[in-house]
Amino acid sequence: MTELRYLDFDYSEDTEGHGTFDAMASTSPEKSPEVHAEVEQVLAWAESTFPDARGALDEGATWDFDLQETREDTRFTTITFSLSGTADFCTALREQFALD
Repeated sequence: MTELRYLDFDYSEDTEGHGTFDAMASTSPEKSPEVHAEVEQVLAWAESTFPDARGALDEGATWDFDLQETREDTRFTTITFSLSGTADFCTALREQFALD
């Protein structure tokens, strides 16, 4: 199990049985690399656990993600990270990162 410091995910599910984990971290620009490191850790786990399975879920892929970064002003950077996947992917993600 891997603990995340900055990424706190909310979970939702669609009618197709796909789940989405959404996280948002708003930090000082100096902390942005730490948030990006957590994102990279999650993505590295996803790719190693479900290799070559990333893509559009409605086209049969197992998982996909979206990453956005905005700078509100010089004091804050906001990173939003959404990770979607099949039921098996979501179960494995929950177990790996102790997500509720």
